[in-house]
Amino acid sequence: MSETPSLIMIQFLAWVAERPRTRELAVEAWHSCPHISVWEDAVVGGLVRTVNDGHRTIALTRRGRAVLEQSAMSSAEINAACAFTSAPRRPAAAALRRR
Repeated sequence: MSETPSLIMIQFLAWVAERPRTRELAVEAWHSCPHISVWEDAVVGGLVRTVNDGHRTIALTRRGRAVLEQSAMSSAEINAACAFTSAPRRPAAAALRRR
């Protein structure tokens, strides 16, 4: 991965590294939006692999671990960078929901 990885990719790699996860869980959790292909990008980029351990656990490859380590962001920093506050509801939209 010659370019700087996106924040969502760093978050995904940190999520994988945090604890054992199954391939099915990863696909379910990270394949929900067709505009964000982080799961597919990580597989194609050689950053994660499926371990044939009977549970189809996913794990970081050496390359994936190197990308995560080079990001030099802690889990707290990643979560803080990805956090956002929801926009206040508009009065008109709230009134429509009450009907």
